[in-house]
Amino acid sequence: MAACRRSLLLVRYRTGTLTPARLLSDGESTTFKPPVKPIIIDKKVSEESQKRFLSPEFIPPRSRKKPLKYYLERQDMIERRKVINIPEFYVGSILAVSVADPHASGKLNRFVGLCIDRSGHGLGATFLLRNIIDGQGVEIRYEIYNPLIQEIQVLKLEKRVDDALFYLRDALPEYSTVDVNMKPVVCLEREVPVNQMQVRMKPRPWSKRWEQEKHNIKGINFDYYLLEKHKARAKKSAKPWEKFDMLKIYDTSKIEKKILEEVTQKLSQSKSSA
Repeated sequence: MAACRRSLLLVRYRTGTLTPARLLSDGESTTFKPPVKPIIIDKKVSEESQKRFLSPEFIPPRSRKKPLKYYLERQDMIERRKVINIPEFYVGSILAVSVADPHASGKLNRFVGLCIDRSGHGLGATFLLRNIIDGQGVEIRYEIYNPLIQEIQVLKLEKRVDDALFYLRDALPEYSTVDVNMKPVVCLEREVPVNQMQVRMKPRPWSKRWEQEKHNIKGINFDYYLLEKHKARAKKSAKPWEKFDMLKIYDTSKIEKKILEEVTQKLSQSKSSA
């Protein structure tokens, strides 16, 4: 009886009225499972996310008298980026940096902090992390292309309204405190969020006169800390005409486009060869 049943199923399979799945199930009814839909990756979005940011150390300074020097430095920077992933980050982002200890083989030192400054050009580019540990402010400056750096992890990607956050040294400690066991926060927005926070400062005197126009700080509400005489003194040292000085504007749009094409081409060639 079982042999007749299998022969009948074989005939139905050859005529096309039975699928292979039903033949393997020995005549038992099986539920239809639709195929998994393929994941469609929008290439335009991924390209935009890669092109939206060019590390500022790739842009040479305004007084670039040695173009060959900066070209050779870019080649070394690209080769370093093939070894280690240097992510996108800004002043105000929270980073975790792991550095190899030169005095103990196989040991890594990890520091978590808030990026308060990013400066320099070429291989001399650096960034500064700040954190409050055991009630003390700790700052460590790293060279981005230092071969001792094993990993740079972005725990929270965001910007601040100021180009540098040195005034956090005179702010309350809570604005510089970062949990060393912080887990990465996923940024789902296409544009990097800008933190409009205005910090609370310690009582005066401060280490610098942050109210002066040369600092151009937007992250402090000086109305809470300055008297009218302090504001009048700050206005005397202000130079509002400098923002209209066309000679001080350094247009880097053409340079950025040229360098971005060079960097992406080199990195794509390395990925294709690998």
